[in-house]
Amino acid sequence: MKTGIHINVPVPIKMLSDKVQVPKYASEKAACCDLQSTINCILAPGETQLIPLGFAIEVPDGFEFVIRPRSGMSLKTGLSVRNSPGTIDSDYRGEVGLIAKNIGDDNLVIRAGDRVCQGGVRPIFQADFKIVEELGETKRGEGGFGSTGNTAL
Repeated sequence: MKTGIHINVPVPIKMLSDKVQVPKYASEKAACCDLQSTINCILAPGETQLIPLGFAIEVPDGFEFVIRPRSGMSLKTGLSVRNSPGTIDSDYRGEVGLIAKNIGDDNLVIRAGDRVCQGGVRPIFQADFKIVEELGETKRGEGGFGSTGNTAL
């Protein structure tokens, strides 16, 4: 039984460093590909640094390329993506980079070639905003943060 659909989107990529490989998916059904650092660095706890990823891409119109943390790396080391998810727009042609933040308690050593984050191609929709005098009513209404309850407490 087929449980999902994979859609391959052609994305031209220009490699800018010989310290990293072409991004690749770690498994057949992976949602994102692994991305590697081109530099050696040490991130102190709480520190943020831009880490170049060694490639530029031509994201097709109607799509974005998102940069996200790798869950295992975040759990084990505290490496996170500061602006998660980071967005690479279809009109950007420069080197893709990771805005890395060490949210852990110890220094984080990153070496060139380390898989530091993951990236994926996603469709985008732009809103066509329409000014109205009133919005439709819902049961929740204007209830904000926590208004639907918290089952964790």
